[in-house]
Amino acid sequence: MNSGINIRKIESKDLDFVYKSICELENEVLDFKVFEVIFNENISNPRNLYLIAENETDRLGFISFHTQNLLHHCGLVGEIQEFFICQKYRGQGVGRLLVNEILDFAEQNTLKSIEVTTNKKRVENVAIYENLGFTLSHNKFTIYK
Repeated sequence: MNSGINIRKIESKDLDFVYKSICELENEVLDFKVFEVIFNENISNPRNLYLIAENETDRLGFISFHTQNLLHHCGLVGEIQEFFICQKYRGQGVGRLLVNEILDFAEQNTLKSIEVTTNKKRVENVAIYENLGFTLSHNKFTIYK
């Protein structure tokens, strides 16, 4: 499947695709105007890497990656924030291509680690991330207000 797939940086023209993807991922309709402001802020931040996978006819999925210097790592750490592959392209290596780009970026920028969090209701994602080389090593606690 990997032949004919292009990975490129996300641009403002990808807003609608990313918005629809995130709404599907979160199973809710998000405020588009607020989403647009955050989207434009995030894709223009040089510490972030937003990538999209596409072929000649479709956008297949995307990944967003944020980096920050953390004291407890004594260096730069990256975290995958959103990761979405369209249903009909899942299991065909698209996600691996996107993650490989993140791994290359991390190596070029000497990141200490790459983190990803998945909602406990997405049980299948644990196996997917382990298959991509991630280790289930932490617990994450949240408070919603």
